[in-house]
Amino acid sequence: MADDAMVCADQVWKSFGKLWVDGELMGYRQRGNVLHETKTRDVARQRAKIGMVFQRFNLFPHRTALENVMEGPVHVKGVPRAEGERDAVALLGQVGLGDKLDSYPAQLSGGQQQRVAIARALALRPKVMLFDEPTSALDPELVGEVLDVMQQLARDGMTMIVVTHEIGFAREVADGVALTDGGVVVESSPPNEVLVKPRQEHTKLFLSKVLA
Repeated sequence: MADDAMVCADQVWKSFGKLWVDGELMGYRQRGNVLHETKTRDVARQRAKIGMVFQRFNLFPHRTALENVMEGPVHVKGVPRAEGERDAVALLGQVGLGDKLDSYPAQLSGGQQQRVAIARALALRPKVMLFDEPTSALDPELVGEVLDVMQQLARDGMTMIVVTHEIGFAREVADGVALTDGGVVVESSPPNEVLVKPRQEHTKLFLSKVLA
């Protein structure tokens, strides 16, 4: 095991928490109370199960919406080009951009670019979707179109972990809400509890600011 880094499981879990996808611990293999960091190829395989949507859209500027969505399946997973194109067309239609297949990112609004980014993440058929403040870079009038797509994903059964200040969205869609401060969970519970009747003073102060 010389090529594996080893750390105490309790130390890592207390510091960073832990994540399983389909029953598999991400990033580590556990033996007893010791965690072994997984090898690079295994980490890449695990990450393929997780889709990520960033604050900024991070689209390839020289590729069309269709090409952006096709990129991962075709060039990373080796999906045949015809199949990748067919799936990309369907996904762009799913996020309301069926008429923007040949548009480049610079020709799209911020909300449209973020919806392309969502379709791109979905193209890899993830088990879990991570969203990092997906509406924070958008003009207010464009936020709704992205949240609508995310709401539909939730209704379709997609597991999502969302970092957001859109409290109304969280209250309506989330199964559970956690408020963090400095990387530490301050309070967590179902949304109707933590967002309506918070127990912690820090939570009450935060909500008083964002809901003011």
